[in-house]
Amino acid sequence: MKQYLHALKARGVLQSMSRKGNCHNNSVMKNFFGIMKSEFLYLKEFESVEQFKQELEKYMYYYNTKRIKAKLKLSPVQYRTQFTQLPR
Repeated sequence: MKQYLHALKARGVLQSMSRKGNCHNNSVMKNFFGIMKSEFLYLKEFESVEQFKQELEKYMYYYNTKRIKAKLKLSPVQYRTQFTQLPR
C-alpha cells in the first residue's frame, strides 16, 4: 500500500520484504504468532495491559525453553545450544 510505504519512509524505516509473491521471510513469524494466539492469547482474559505483558513474558520463556517443537524434538533453546556443546 503506497500510503504505508510513504509513512515508513518518512520515519526512516526500511521495509523488510523479498520480491513479490515470495513469503518465506515472513512465514516463520506468521507460524509463531498463530501458535502464540492459539496457546496463549485466546485462552486467557487479561485485567490490564501490564498483566498481559507479564503473562506474555512468561509465555515467551516457556515457548523458548520448555515447549518441545515436534519437528525438532527439542525446545528452541535446546536446539540452538546443542551445536555449541559439540566436541571440537
